[in-house]
Amino acid sequence: MINSEEDIRLNSSSPLGAVGLVILGGGESGVGAALLGKQKGYNVFLSDGGSLKASYKQELIDNNIEFEEGGHTEDKILGASEIVKSPGIPEKNELVKKIRAKGIPIISEIELAYRFTGDSKIIAITGSNGKSTTTSLIYHICKEAGLECALVGNIGYSFAKQVAEDPKPLYVAEISSFQLDDIKEFRAHIAVLLNITEDHLDRYEYKFENYINSKFRVIENQTEEDYFIYNLDDEVITEKLETLTVHTNQLPFSMKQEVKKGAYIKADQMMLKIQEERVSMSIYDFALKGKHNQQNTMAAGIAASTVGIRKEKIRESMKTFESLEHRMEHVATVRGVDFINDSKATNVNSTWFALESLEKSIVLILGGVDKGNDYTLIEDLVKERVKSIVCLGVDNKKIHAAFKDMVQTIVDTQSARDAVITAFSLAAKGDTVLLSPACASFDLFKNYEERGKKFKEAVKEL
Repeated sequence: MINSEEDIRLNSSSPLGAVGLVILGGGESGVGAALLGKQKGYNVFLSDGGSLKASYKQELIDNNIEFEEGGHTEDKILGASEIVKSPGIPEKNELVKKIRAKGIPIISEIELAYRFTGDSKIIAITGSNGKSTTTSLIYHICKEAGLECALVGNIGYSFAKQVAEDPKPLYVAEISSFQLDDIKEFRAHIAVLLNITEDHLDRYEYKFENYINSKFRVIENQTEEDYFIYNLDDEVITEKLETLTVHTNQLPFSMKQEVKKGAYIKADQMMLKIQEERVSMSIYDFALKGKHNQQNTMAAGIAASTVGIRKEKIRESMKTFESLEHRMEHVATVRGVDFINDSKATNVNSTWFALESLEKSIVLILGGVDKGNDYTLIEDLVKERVKSIVCLGVDNKKIHAAFKDMVQTIVDTQSARDAVITAFSLAAKGDTVLLSPACASFDLFKNYEERGKKFKEAVKEL
């Protein structure tokens, strides 16, 4: 278990004593936290119950950081002064319970990174759906405007590693509820809350209120100098706001009503009103299509205005943005059938957005690890637009039960290749084959990225 490739022994004169900072989990965020901790003088030990990627292992060795894989040395971990926990490790984990029982502080990687950001500003984007798209669009606008910034967080780049290796005056950070669960002082200069729908309830004792509270932690430490951008059309958000005293500048966006400050859409025109700047733009000029992306684009526009980007740059950047891999990504058109990869849709609400943005006659590929899904949310759209469902998962009983009376055909498959071949056989010219699974991917794939890549490979083999 303890790293046998290098006999690493660190001195014990660091700020946190003999063991000091323990990192639980050796993925992107964990290794980033270890690198930042080591740089700042902590005595760091990283422990992963599984196996580490070769590249991560090499980084730890190169930086003389002690680590173990394939299990946990509990005595060493429980002797820590502080622990950085991977967002993927739940509270019900037995080791986490022991850490809590001993009263050892647990923080997230974004909390550690925040300690060393100095005067830098953070734009933190959270929500159940649209986080990656909105984060990427904000980053794109900032880069196009010439701002020195970094794209970090849940989008796949360690915030802590960025702070350690290439600090910036501005960080555009996608933040998950799991990352927010273990913050203490983390403060976003600009917080963006896109929406809240039931997701990850298995991590929140199956209580929606717990998940809502987690999302709202993004504004927990904000002051009157900061900004809170939120979706005025989301009833969960607005109802929660009525119960809170908010100390920040509120900038809502809406597709249903005009706002004095923030953004709204009226007569197919987006109107941004923040400081003195007034920005208007036709929704038909947005690079991102679909109603949900109009909300994402408004949120990004407000954030860009708030950091002082001129309206010409905002307009131009909204036109030139390219959508993300695995998020409503057009893969190919084969004999008149469009194939779209929306593998990042790991909950029902994401799939709702995907179906809402397409015309009817869809062959929908659904399935994977169910996180307590309520398929009634997409019933109307399935009835209206879906002709067949191809299941891609180990256990598809819930999908069959939900949709057996709504579509003519439901077929089970066990691989991306079989799913694509089956979907293609069910599609006619002019149809769309949509991979938008509404589920996590861990039954058949490592993650949603692998699922999306396998889907694209299979499409290209047709």
